[in-house]
Order: sequence, then structure tokens, then C-alpha cells
Amino acid sequence: MPNDQPARPRADADSTERRLTVVDQALRLFAEKGYEATTVDEIAEAAGISRRTFFRQFRSKEDVVFADHESQLTQARAFLDAAQGDPWDAVCEAVVEVFERFTQWREIAARRYRVVRQVPTLREREIVTVFRYERLFTDYLRRRLAGTSDLALVQFTAAVTATHNYLLRRMVRGESAASPGDLRSALAAIPRGGREAAAASEEMVVAVFPRDLSPRQVADLLAQRLDTL
Repeated sequence: MPNDQPARPRADADSTERRLTVVDQALRLFAEKGYEATTVDEIAEAAGISRRTFFRQFRSKEDVVFADHESQLTQARAFLDAAQGDPWDAVCEAVVEVFERFTQWREIAARRYRVVRQVPTLREREIVTVFRYERLFTDYLRRRLAGTSDLALVQFTAAVTATHNYLLRRMVRGESAASPGDLRSALAAIPRGGREAAAASEEMVVAVFPRDLSPRQVADLLAQRLDTL
């Protein structure tokens, strides 16, 4: 019997493409008419689908705004499930892949940014969505790095997510042409919770001074001592 397995990725890609077409049309209408003033029927008509098909793909207008994030989360989870090697690096590469796909969907990301800034309920949903990325990365590290400080894991995933979001927002606002390579370099500078954190702690300087010294005297003595290190 013929094996139909290879057709599955193509089918998934086609499904994602169709959903992104609806997202693109919805965001265009939200930007032109306003989020509240745009109806589901108008979105469906612009995307060339029926109202029934719309609700098979999305639960609401709010869901369509963040539909590409659902695809991103699914792909990031699959990447981490298959990842080998250093878990810290795997998280960074997953984040870079997310950023790279957003650069391919740059206009969609830019439209969503403009729409979300204008609608408080969407801003709240965006905060929840960012947390879902952090939780995905943290849960992965917890599985792979049992025994590592949980605080170190949370700090790391918060930092990589914040770094991604900072560069993405600058990109969609037209303030930067940051590339996936730029993001990769920025992520490499974030300390991991293991050897790098230990190395950083070895560089810490602890100073003890008499209680009666003035703040100015403390500052002068610190400057003198640090110059000799």
C-alpha cells in the first residue's frame, strides 16, 4: 500500500498559510475600521471564507489577532521536543526560530502591534501570550536540567523572551532591521544558570567599611580599591 506520510507536512503548511491569510485580512480591517467596528462576517468575506469556516478555525475576533502565536508556540514546542545537546542553547535557538518566522511575517506582526496598542483587552491577551512562551521554555529546562535552581531557569527564560520581544518591537516599529543573527548574539550574552553564573559570582567584590564613614568617603575608597584590582 502507498505511504501517505510525506504529505502531512505539506498539509500542515497549507493549513497554516490559510489561517495566516485570515489573520492578515482581519488585522488589515482592524487597522482600517477599528477592532470593535469590524465584524466576523467582514473578516470572512475579505479572506474568501464562510462565517462557518471562520469559527472552525477561530473562536473569536480576539483569537484571530493572536493566531500566528499559536502556530509559533506549536512549532517551538516541536523544536524543543526534538532538540539534542545543551538545553540552554536549545531554548535560544527556539527563540531565534520564532523571531525568524516573525521576520517572514513582518507585515502581520507590524499590523498586530498597531492594533493591540489601541485595544486594552488585546494588550492583556498579549501579556498572557508572552507568559506562555516563558512557561514553555521554563518547563523544557526543568525537564532537562533537574537539580538546577528554579530561579535561575525562570530568570533565563524571562531574559531570552524579553530580549526577543525588544528586538521584535523595534523591528515592527521600523526602528531597527535586527536580524536573527543579531538576536542570536544578544541571547549568547545572557548568563546561563550553571557555569556562567558561577563564574560571574567569582568576580563579585565585597567591601567592608567603618560605620562612621560618609557616603563620599566610601565612594572614594571604592574607586581607589577597584582601580587596583
